Amino acid sequence: MTGFARTEGQTDGLSWVWELRSVNGKAFDLRLRLPPGWESFEAPCKTAIADALKRGSISGTLSVTEQARPPVLKLNEAVLTQLVTLIRSLEGVIEAAPPTVDGLLGVRGVIEVVESEITEEQRLLRHREVQAGFATALQALASSRKAEGERTAAVLLARLAEITGYVHEAETLAAAVPAQLRTRFQKQMATLLEAAPPLSEERLAQEVALLIARADVREELDRLEAHLQAARDLMSEGVNIGRRFDFLCQEFNREANTLCSKSADIGLTKIGIALKAAIEQLREQVQNIE
Repeated sequence: MTGFARTEGQTDGLSWVWELRSVNGKAFDLRLRLPPGWESFEAPCKTAIADALKRGSISGTLSVTEQARPPVLKLNEAVLTQLVTLIRSLEGVIEAAPPTVDGLLGVRGVIEVVESEITEEQRLLRHREVQAGFATALQALASSRKAEGERTAAVLLARLAEITGYVHEAETLAAAVPAQLRTRFQKQMATLLEAAPPLSEERLAQEVALLIARADVREELDRLEAHLQAARDLMSEGVNIGRRFDFLCQEFNREANTLCSKSADIGLTKIGIALKAAIEQLREQVQNIE
């Protein structure tokens, strides 16, 4: 579930950069950082990410840089009107040459320097371009995660094949356990009861049946086979299987633990331990899929 995507662009004096990152995580965790003035993007962007990605720790960042816009000269008509009125009121009172235009404009406050403002049309154009960049980045992030998923799928299939091999080996050894237990029990009883009459065949059969029942792992092996098939079915689905696969790994591990605890054969115990190791490796990889 790891991935990275970056898009950038420039429109109408505005430069922008989107960066989206994804790292492994059991749940879905999303964090979005937007610059002041772009808060309206938060809700739709979070919705789009949640629709496209279902698992992992996702972070997104928008950076914007606005180029300096040329200042605009603005005539303060109120000040100019007052100035003209004052000059007219002085006519006949003092002798002076009539004011010139450049003289009037040179009076402080008549001409103001203000920052230019973008129009609504320009604002909408900027937003459309930045939104398009986000959509491109999200698609690239999803593609990056998909590529990693395809690589992880090959690893998962290899782990499942390894587990299948261990289960088949365990089935072969488990089939020979009843005869081994009977022979072992007979030897042990013969040693303990050398001076006494041997046990009857009926009593011997009862004791051996009890041992076999306690050491019977066929049920665990059958469930492991069922879990393997369920895992293959999940792999065939290929969409939003991470959490279900994680639960399935817990069931794999449960059966492997029971297999080891019930094992009456050293070879079967070794296979059980190897099986647990392979299941743990499978579980670690499952944490990385959606």
